[in-house]
Amino acid sequence: MARVYSGQSMKTIILIPLLSAICIAASAFGQDPVKTSPQFYKVLLENEKVRVLEFRLEPGEKEPQHSHPAGVVYVLNGATLKFSYPDGRTEERTAATGDTIWREPVTHAVENIGKTQAHVIVIDLKKSAPPSPGSGASGK
Repeated sequence: MARVYSGQSMKTIILIPLLSAICIAASAFGQDPVKTSPQFYKVLLENEKVRVLEFRLEPGEKEPQHSHPAGVVYVLNGATLKFSYPDGRTEERTAATGDTIWREPVTHAVENIGKTQAHVIVIDLKKSAPPSPGSGASGK
């Protein structure tokens, strides 16, 4: 026996799974590392242009999936880390003390697979607002 749905019922049937998929995708992407892993991060500075974080990860510790905007990572103590990405891809990277790394926006999970604590300063860039009148150099 064929079911007959009204236009409103059909929209609801389509809309509910679509909203569920969007919520699941939103929960997997765009998560703030300070909220997902406060035990690993300390906010050193935050304003409308940047957020500066101190990050520490002991050998064997794993950080859940989270996201960062574009920014810079400065390595205070080198370590070997395994990065896992939403598409299932993984990669292992070793960073040496003193390395300065440019990072594009990324969503990843991190595991310290080395023998030393990872200790870095993360500078996450924010979208900057246009300068307000009277701020900065006047050009005169």
